[in-house]
Order: sequence, then structure tokens, then C-alpha cells
Amino acid sequence: MEENKFDYKQLIGFALIALIGVFWLNSVKPTEEEAAKAEAERAKTEQVATDSTKTTTPKTEVPEVATLNLNDSTQVAKYKNATGAFGFNAGKVSLDEVTTIENDLISLKISNRGGQIVEALIKGKRDNGKVEKLETYDKKPVYLVKDGNASFGLNLTTADNRVINTKDAPFEPTYTETDGVKVLSMKLKVAADKFLEYRYELKDDYMMDFTVRSQGLNGFINASQPVNMEWKLKSFRHAKSVTYENRYTDLHYEYEDGKDSYLGQMTDEEKPKGVTWLGYKQHFFTSILLTDIPFRRADITSENIVDSEMAEKDVKFLKNFSSTIPLELKGGELNYAMDMYHGPTDYDTLSAYDRNLDEIVPLGWGIFGWINRYFLIPLFGLLSAFLPAGIAIIVMTIMVRLLLSPITYKSYLSQAKMKVIRPEVNEINAKYKDDAMKKQQETMKLYGKAGVSPMAGCIPALMQIPVFYALFMFFPSAFELRQKSFLWAEDLSSYDTIYQFPEGFSIPLYGDHISLFPILASIAIFFYMRMTTGQQMNSMQQPKQDGMPDMSKMMKYMMYFSPLMMLFFFNNYASGLSLYYFVSNLITIGIMLVIKKYIIDDEKIHARIQENKKKPKKQNRFQKKMQTMMEQAEAQKKAKGK
Repeated sequence: MEENKFDYKQLIGFALIALIGVFWLNSVKPTEEEAAKAEAERAKTEQVATDSTKTTTPKTEVPEVATLNLNDSTQVAKYKNATGAFGFNAGKVSLDEVTTIENDLISLKISNRGGQIVEALIKGKRDNGKVEKLETYDKKPVYLVKDGNASFGLNLTTADNRVINTKDAPFEPTYTETDGVKVLSMKLKVAADKFLEYRYELKDDYMMDFTVRSQGLNGFINASQPVNMEWKLKSFRHAKSVTYENRYTDLHYEYEDGKDSYLGQMTDEEKPKGVTWLGYKQHFFTSILLTDIPFRRADITSENIVDSEMAEKDVKFLKNFSSTIPLELKGGELNYAMDMYHGPTDYDTLSAYDRNLDEIVPLGWGIFGWINRYFLIPLFGLLSAFLPAGIAIIVMTIMVRLLLSPITYKSYLSQAKMKVIRPEVNEINAKYKDDAMKKQQETMKLYGKAGVSPMAGCIPALMQIPVFYALFMFFPSAFELRQKSFLWAEDLSSYDTIYQFPEGFSIPLYGDHISLFPILASIAIFFYMRMTTGQQMNSMQQPKQDGMPDMSKMMKYMMYFSPLMMLFFFNNYASGLSLYYFVSNLITIGIMLVIKKYIIDDEKIHARIQENKKKPKKQNRFQKKMQTMMEQAEAQKKAKGK
């Protein structure tokens, strides 16, 4: 991320210019009579220009009404004169009034100013029939929209060439409620029966019907100019770790009949076509705009506003999201049936809408996503229905490790076989130490006769990677872990803290605190790697060859480096993920000890290998081809030597 460096000389210069401008405006302020005369002359000039020809009339930028005083008839008159027909509501509608529509899950406040949502509160999440209250990391309510961090409006050009932005325009509210369905109609009128309407319809859900339509505006809107819908949001911080939350805060969108994509961590922009929904994701909470009629195009931008040098406690916002969407007029009118979602980034909740919204939850691509969708998420959901979240993680970890134990057995058995035939391999190495080709050929013959494959230990390990990666993606995305405590961890979706460093002190790449679960996980990984690495080194020990790296030293380095990397990497991650790795490695160590002491017998393995040697070994096509190639290479080497 590029740092924003201020040019203080330029900043001081701008301040001086602004100060001089203020003094100048105050010094040349006209009298009330002069102002009234000037206003009358301007109105007369505008009327003449409008009557003469519309093609030569320059666009008139309508001033914002953020400071419009409706008790001042002069200001109201100025606004009406500037907005033309769209000033119909001025003086009749209070811009400061808001209307609240809510249910047990969300509360939305819609302002008369712009007819837009000025406050979106996520009250809770339904769990086993009960609504569980949701809070931020510092025990405050979860707001997605508040204190001007979002804006929504249409930017259009009138028939008399005035540019109107509706985000500050006065909308007239009409609220009704029937059978638990709350309906709020916000109308920006140009006449009593002609208007632009935003219609909000909320049921017992996070998803709300949202309609943008017009009635009788044909002839009031310049159809030759674009009508742009602009939606902006500056995402709030909700989690304890800014770095962790910001990593999972991004802009998602669906386009071109079901394709989905997102803007990543850096400041970025795109112009996708055929957009069916846009989602401003804030890790565990999301604001989504969906449309029944695909938007022809959307100009979207995601801006990262978190500075790496910011202290965690000073960060309030993470990213700036913005979208500009051209709307199409049909018969001079607007009519877009849409939906708005303000709620949790929860897989079960989003997938229930059958709109491909679950793609917002980062579960991984391909097989990793399948494992999460069809195995891990249902399994954890089942366990967490009657077990505390921490216990559910432990039980799920045990079940996954037991499911993978046959693969662990295969891997350990292969290493044991390699260990048994190691003396014979060493004999071949000593006998053909000056002939690498012959040594390799004889070693492969030995493996073939003994029925041992050096790759047999690697393949089982590779088969476990999809499950490990799926779990790595699952825990940071599991909404069920929010606000769930276990032992000393207050929230399994965030890091646990056993010691907080003094204010202002932080270890690079590590953080300003010490988490215990990553320490326990690192210790477990160290002992697991010590067991597996020692076994591999014993089974694969060979004299170091000239020009080749010493594999035994590299494996020793990895045995210490991997736990250390784990310690630093997971210190700011969700404690639920560290808990999983800690328990998983403990179980794996236990399984390996049981296999070593009670299942695998080296003497029986050695006897079986000796029996395999006596049996005629049928080579497959690949083995035959490899042997032929090696024999040809050896023959060429002898010929070259002669």
C-alpha cells in the first residue's frame, strides 16, 4: 500500500488562500436590498434562457441543502429556484426527521434528507429460535451505517438542464404496517402526483425489498443524460485485530450470469458488466445491494485506508467502498426492483437466499470449498447446536483426525519400511559410491523387490492438504465463533490475550500482545515435526553427495523454523484456529505413538520384505520404461568412457 504523504507547504498555502477568501467574502457581502435585486435579475435571466432554447442552456449545478434552513423563507426560495420542479417538497418536509423501520434482527433509520438509510444497526442473530444480541469487540452495538459513513442517491439532469443530486433532497415519508410487514415510501415530488420514489419493505429478515421508481417524470428528466445511482460506504472497524479484520474486508460482486469476483486488499477499481449484486463486506458483516434487472455496468472502487503505522486503538475505519451505476430510463421513467441486505456474513444465512451470496464467505476454491460446504460447515453446525463452541472445535478436530488416521498409518508404515531396508541401501551406496547411475539403478531394483516405494510416504501427506487448507479457510469465516468464549479466550473469532505489552510497544510481525493458544500450537507442532522428521531422516539417511544440499540439515532447520513461523503468524489470528492446530497435532502425536508401539512391528515388516524379494516381481509399463532408460544411460556412459 502506498503511503499518503502530506505536503505541509502546500497544505499551509491552501489554508492561507481559504482564509483570504473568507475575509474577502465578508468584506464584499452585499446588502439585503442588493442581494434581493441580484436574485431577481438572475431569475429573470434564467427564465429568458430557458424560454429561448434548451440546447444552449448550460448545466446548473444545484447547491447542496445540507445547511438549508427551512425556517428561512429566503433560503427555501433560493433552493426552489435552483432545483426547479424538484424543489416541490422544499419548505414542506423537515430534512432533520428520520423514520425507523425495524424487526428483531435489524433496525434501519431512513432520513427525509435524501430518502436514504442513515443508520443501520444489526441487533442480533437468530440461533435455535432465539435472537442472540450482537456486539463489537468493545461491547458496543454493531452499526454498519452511522454518523454519515454512507450515502446513497441519484445524480440526474432535468429537462431544463439542472443537475440534481438526490442525496440531500427533501423526500416526503409515508409509513404503513400490515401483518408485520413495514413499508416506508420516500417521495421526491415535482407535483402532487408526480415523484421519484424509494420504497423500503421490511419483513422478519435481514433482507429488505427496495424499489427505485418514478411516476410522471417523463419530460422532467433529460433522457439524453445519464442517471447515475451512487452508493458509498466507509466500513467500520468491529474486531479487536485491525490487521486480521482488514484482511477479510473487501468488495464482492456478481456479474455476467453468475460469475463472481472481488476487489482485494489494495486500492483497486473495476467496471464489470451485467452486475446482479454488489456486496460491501466487513469481515463478519455485509451490506449488499441486489437487483432483479442486471445493471448494465457498475464502476466500483475499493480504497484501503488503514495505514500500517496506525496504532490498533486509533483505527475506526478500514476501507472506502463506492459504486456508480448508470440506470436506464424506459419511457422516460425509472423502475428498478431491488433488495438490500444488512446482516451477518454467515454462510447458512446467505446461502438460504439462493442468490449466490454465499460466495462472499471465503471458503476456498475448488475442492477446498467443497470440503467446507458439504462436510465441515454441516459438521460444525451439528456439533455447535448442543455443545459450546470450544468443545465443538475439539470434538470436530478429533473426528477429522480419526477420519484421516488411515492416511497417517499408511505414511508411517512407508517410513517404517524404508527404515528396515536402510542397511541394504547403505550397502549399495558404499558399493557404488563412485557410480551414481549404478547406485540409483540398484537402489530402484531393491525398492522393487522389497515392495517399497519412496513416494508412498509423500502421497498420504499430500492427500491431507485439501482438508488442512479447508480448515484454514473455515475458521476465519465461521460466524458461529463470534462472541463465543473458551477457557481464557474471550472470543474464538479473535486472538486470545494473556499479556498486553505496554502502550506504544509492539514486536514487528508479532504484535502488541502475547496469545497462549498459538504458543501451545507451536509447541505441539515442534514435537510432531520432531517425530516425523526424525523418522524420515532415519529412513532416508544417505551420504551427502557433492553439489547437493544436505537434506538432513534442511529438515532440522525446518523442525525449528516451522513452529516459530506458526507462533508469529497466528498471534493475531482467530484463537479458534490456533485451538484446532493445537488439538490436531496432539491427537496426531498420540495416533503415531499408538501406531509405533502397538500396530507396526519392525521384525514383521522385515520378514515380509524378505518374502517379497523371493517372489518374482512383475514390473508395470512405467517401471520397465524407467529401467530401460537407466540401462541405456549406463551403456552410453561406458561407451563414452572407452
